[in-house]
Amino acid sequence: MKPFLILQLRPEPEASDNEFEAFLAKGGLREDETRRVRLEREEIPEMLNLGDYSGVIVGGGPGCVSDPDDTKPVIERHIEKEILGLMPQITGQDIPFMGCCYGIGILAHHLGAGVSKAHFGEPPGAVPCFVTPDGRADPILDGLPDRFNALVGHKEAVQTLPRGCAHLLASEPCPYQMIRFGRNVYATQFHPEADGDVFALRIEIYKDKGYFPPEEAAALTAAVRAFEVDLAPRILRNFVEMYRDR
Repeated sequence: MKPFLILQLRPEPEASDNEFEAFLAKGGLREDETRRVRLEREEIPEMLNLGDYSGVIVGGGPGCVSDPDDTKPVIERHIEKEILGLMPQITGQDIPFMGCCYGIGILAHHLGAGVSKAHFGEPPGAVPCFVTPDGRADPILDGLPDRFNALVGHKEAVQTLPRGCAHLLASEPCPYQMIRFGRNVYATQFHPEADGDVFALRIEIYKDKGYFPPEEAAALTAAVRAFEVDLAPRILRNFVEMYRDR
């Protein structure tokens, strides 16, 4: 089996390590079945061949692709440049890809669609997602009901469906919860790797990052731990099972 390439964008070591552990647990992966690259401290190798990997998984992070470049910290600009530099190869060769939260913004931005804070941002919490007709026909959603809860938390969002994309999942607050480009390039606005404990840690780490008023952190933590969100990770497991023997 070829390994999965896991690209992480979180500058905070505790959040990054916890996210990586969640990808392994929810995806059904062993650590030796992956190659982990932390983009806040590493560059993607210039001669990287994505054909050497079963697929690419991209995590979330506090950055926003829609923010003006001159307002972004140096580390954020580096992370964005590195991941955007891979997108032509991913979309051009239809490389299996699962972009989680930040990943949907990167994919949509690369494809020329609007990504902004104008509409559809969501504070940390669970939202009911519903499967579209295109989603019902896609094997990535096998084993999932027509509606299920997923954990979200984002300041920017995709404003229009990117050209060439299928619309797989929607919610009332944010219409573009999951999309697919080509046959193998997927992205979610929600976090398929997360459960209540994972989100509780992120609420603590990011409580001063503008996602919500800091004084609401305790209430949000209690809420995310109370929601039933055990179905959404099936998407990550399906992705791994679909491509691990590619």
